[in-house]
Amino acid sequence: MALPSHASTLEKVWHYAYLVICSLIFLFLIAPILIVIPLSFNAEPYFTFTEKMLALDPTGYSARWYDLLLTFGMENPDGPRTGSWWADVWSNAHWVNAAKNSIIIGFFSTILATCLGTIAALGLSRPEMPYRRAIMAVLISPMIVPIIITATGLFFFYSMTGLANSYFGIILAHATLGIPFVIITVTATLVGFDHSLTRAAASLGATPTRTFFRVIMPLILPGVISGALFAFVTSFDEVVVVLFVAAHDQQTIPRQMWNGIREQISPAILSVATILVIISILLLTTVELLRRRSEKLRGVSPG
Repeated sequence: MALPSHASTLEKVWHYAYLVICSLIFLFLIAPILIVIPLSFNAEPYFTFTEKMLALDPTGYSARWYDLLLTFGMENPDGPRTGSWWADVWSNAHWVNAAKNSIIIGFFSTILATCLGTIAALGLSRPEMPYRRAIMAVLISPMIVPIIITATGLFFFYSMTGLANSYFGIILAHATLGIPFVIITVTATLVGFDHSLTRAAASLGATPTRTFFRVIMPLILPGVISGALFAFVTSFDEVVVVLFVAAHDQQTIPRQMWNGIREQISPAILSVATILVIISILLLTTVELLRRRSEKLRGVSPG
């Protein structure tokens, strides 16, 4: 925000001091990410900047760790990169298999969390809903309770029900963690929803199902998609719950990173972190675009 022309000297000093403080806070928050990205291109197997990197020598940089994401665990990593080589990557590369598991688990847990969270938000948005505050507190508790407690509870519950060491159990666990984000985003979208539209649809003979899909859903869709993206990111980044409820061979990207840190320190972890940062930035950009679209549909000017 630009300063007005009639601003006093003290106001100008505070304005620029405020900008400097905000910039320093932003730099403090973003510094770990800024450090990880160039380190992922380190030609040496170190987690620090080498002299060649600091001197901007091209020989100090390499994409070898990104290539390792494809070759680690392959039967013939040094073979010619033909169709059979890529088939070997798809079947045996540890990081690729972990990525496939993360995407599959994230996809199905997101679908489940989005459906259940949207239904819950629609119910909680109705004024005649009894005990709304208590129910809301219970539903968003997985986001508030320390994750280690949630993971421990899921471990004991899954051990008794037979869901432990199964992909279905992991999907249910990740959906449990993603539902609060869907509820919050959809509820926020429903705050400015004009319920006279649903009454008008009912007066014209529309069934509740038709009213939902033709009137309510198009207006709350940006909030639903935003909640789904948050649920997917929550599932994609989760490691604690996977360590408790998954079998040893059910690897996801965060668990593979955890194993890499414990068993063998490799800068390939930094390469994965860089890719995850890029994915997160793209998802956050999508969420922001959806937020602006939602405000436009509701007639709210962006703040």
